[in-house]
Amino acid sequence: MPFTSLGLDARLLEGIRDLGFTDTRPIQSAVITLSLAGNDLIACAETGSGKTCAFVVPMLQTLLSKPSASTADGGPAKSRVMVLAPTRELAVQIEDEIHGLSYHTSVTSAAVYGGVEMGGQERALKAGVDIIVATPGRLIDHMRQQNADLSGVELLVLDEADRMMDMGFWPDVRRIIAALPAARQTLLFSATMPDDVVRSALEIVREPKYVQVGRRSAPPKSITHRAQAVSSGQKAEWLIEHLRKPEGPVLIFSRTKIGADKLARKLVAAGVKCIALHADRTMDQRRQAVEGFRGGKYKVLVATDIAARGLDIDGIHTVINYEVPDSPDTYVHRVGRTGRSDESGQAITLVAPEEQRALAALEKSVGVHLQ
Repeated sequence: MPFTSLGLDARLLEGIRDLGFTDTRPIQSAVITLSLAGNDLIACAETGSGKTCAFVVPMLQTLLSKPSASTADGGPAKSRVMVLAPTRELAVQIEDEIHGLSYHTSVTSAAVYGGVEMGGQERALKAGVDIIVATPGRLIDHMRQQNADLSGVELLVLDEADRMMDMGFWPDVRRIIAALPAARQTLLFSATMPDDVVRSALEIVREPKYVQVGRRSAPPKSITHRAQAVSSGQKAEWLIEHLRKPEGPVLIFSRTKIGADKLARKLVAAGVKCIALHADRTMDQRRQAVEGFRGGKYKVLVATDIAARGLDIDGIHTVINYEVPDSPDTYVHRVGRTGRSDESGQAITLVAPEEQRALAALEKSVGVHLQ
């Protein structure tokens, strides 16, 4: 449906137009309507389905249409929306989308994540920005130092809930939620909904509505899948030859940080414009890697699974799994970095003889045949 049919504030519609959005996508039309009605939500959607816009639009509409209780009665400003994300990259990308959509409004926001100085974040938190986008660990640090007053939060959004659980953040998430008002709206988003995520979600939502877009744990249909048989010792050489072909940006996933660095060095030595991305890089190094890849400075980004969720870069032509992924969810999240917004993409998995059994199990679980 057209965004103009949703009864949104004119300033918000102007931001939506600036970003080139005209009609809602399935996850957006479902979530925006239910969220604006005040419902708690548990939403599951394929990667690249537009879920960030799905929760940012209703949160901005609510902020614009309803004044803050603290400022209305002359009290100090308090943050009204909390968004929790598992990685720094995703937190930055969510805040970027907030900035774009709220450009013509007075809504304020701040991203709170580790790897940078806390001073600027502390000032934003104490000033009471409208929206806080945070990683759980860094927000807990600020809470310990009493920098964050969360008593005015009316809306909580948990993005990539399954990833937060995988990364061991759920105890921190529970601690943060305990500091929030019980009378709040909660929206939980996840690319997959395993039973443990559903059980944990039900602990923090009230009478939720459920939104499911796409087949559970399924990669986008716009992706072609391929398996390339090659021995472990020849994978780097195969990649070098493959990357000499003219094609768009290529994202390669490696299982380990050491493996990512080693492969990146081999590709650079062979003349490939390439950089590695993993958790041992500083925040500035990671930002430079992502921006260099996004801007075309690097043709190839070699990453660990830190980039499998939340890495929002349009135009990635190919995703290559250097090893067979160890779970269906890992495969879905990795290959979901291509084929976004219904554009075509390809996923290639390099398969050594000793990985054939793992490949067969993966094909059965994901429901795709890697030719």
